[in-house]
Amino acid sequence: MSRGWSARGLPDLSGKVSVVTGANSGVGFETARGLARKGVHTILACRDRVRAEAARHRVMAEIPDASCEVMLLDLASLDSVRRFAREFGVSHDRLDILVNNAGVMLVPYDTTRDGFEMHLGANHLGHFALTGLLIDRLLASPGSRVVTVTSAAHRYGRMDFENLMFEGGSGYSPFRAYARSKLANLLFGYELQRRLVGSDSRALAAHPGGTATNLGRRMTERPLYRTLLPFFEWLSQSPAQGALPSLRAATDPKAMGGQFYGPRGLLGMRGAPVVVQPSPSATDEAVARRLWKVSEELTDVRFP
Repeated sequence: MSRGWSARGLPDLSGKVSVVTGANSGVGFETARGLARKGVHTILACRDRVRAEAARHRVMAEIPDASCEVMLLDLASLDSVRRFAREFGVSHDRLDILVNNAGVMLVPYDTTRDGFEMHLGANHLGHFALTGLLIDRLLASPGSRVVTVTSAAHRYGRMDFENLMFEGGSGYSPFRAYARSKLANLLFGYELQRRLVGSDSRALAAHPGGTATNLGRRMTERPLYRTLLPFFEWLSQSPAQGALPSLRAATDPKAMGGQFYGPRGLLGMRGAPVVVQPSPSATDEAVARRLWKVSEELTDVRFP
């Protein structure tokens, strides 16, 4: 890994509470483990209890005094998102760090339980609703942060509000849908920060670069990818390194609202986390406002 900020740079965070979605594996697991190591009570928000409990046991085996728990959350179901928020609200009166990490990647055309195209539904709308339903706990926690995890693929995304969900598979390709959802993540993160101005909370974004996780398992189904696999493996970094942008955005005392962290190395694929620049489409305020309005209507979740 390139020299620069590392997990050793995390301050002591005892007494804080975090939620990390998709924390049972990959970057989400490493993010949760990094927070737990620094004293954060960390909630592994996952859809599979067995895998989540296995992840929690891995954390506890390595960090015996860690404080972490499992809560079920399926971002492809608004009922599940609402249930999670209700249960969290009953058991926790604060939320210092929300890491919107979970996601799907390059899946065949499918829809969520609410009828949303799967990438946009799980990657963006589920996290939009989750953040909105937890915003009261975030605003009640001094210095709280929302970190939205996106991807360099956002640069290839395009918001088409006339066919936002690739209705019935019209115009659908797995990469086009994934890139759109990752662009939506950034548009949401920047718009959230604009709406948090004047509060003590802040919104940031991060991307892991090229990270070897099971999220990209479907890419091996593509002949071209299989041919280029040795190159991608050389270019990629470990999940622990891929989690550093998220951890820096979530914990660095110098990090400011609206910043976007990613690897500084070759092609932005690996290296120490630094502030990086998004594509111009990710900072289009008019598009962000429109997406926000549409997201409120689709999820029936409205922020104060």
